[in-house]
Amino acid sequence: MNIETKRENNYEIFSEDFYGRDTATVANELLGSRLVRTIDGNEIVCKIVECEAYYGKGDSASHAAKGVTPRSKIMFGPPGRAYVYFNYGVHHLLNVVTEKEGTAGAVLIRALQPMNGEEILKRNRRVAKSVDLTNGPGKLTQALGIDLSYNGVELYGGDLYICKGDASSINIVATKRIGISLGRELLYRFYIYNNPFISRK
Repeated sequence: MNIETKRENNYEIFSEDFYGRDTATVANELLGSRLVRTIDGNEIVCKIVECEAYYGKGDSASHAAKGVTPRSKIMFGPPGRAYVYFNYGVHHLLNVVTEKEGTAGAVLIRALQPMNGEEILKRNRRVAKSVDLTNGPGKLTQALGIDLSYNGVELYGGDLYICKGDASSINIVATKRIGISLGRELLYRFYIYNNPFISRK
């Protein structure tokens, strides 16, 4: 994959070019990468282990299925921005905008594996087991302190970005998306096989 990246704090950060491609392709290649979040000067690093692809027209489960609306317009680009929304008035969900500008697409980050800064995650989300910190889309945003203020933020630096990890030895499973009523037949959910931090098998 010959995608332009930049280096920051020894991390190779994905650029807009990485995200401006087919949504399912980006979703697959996000697995094994690192999501980096800084809170009060403390760096938290998590591996992306599960995500879902959402397109526009023809994808009945997508917010962009009916075209551009005040909610869905962010899905039409530019790519590489965070799309954060409040789901059923309960959870914030983090998505990454994909596809070329003008074409709708986004990848929902469904689960993360903490690599560094777990003690900070536990302050934000008090659970008995570490595996329950970030093994779901609403859980991970709570643990990382991500809310609507991050909607539209570029993921190329600052206190929230995504960078390359080691994806050389992972096995990817493609399944039906979960937690939705429409478009469930599409195999647009991807996760790392046998990873204990995925939301469900």
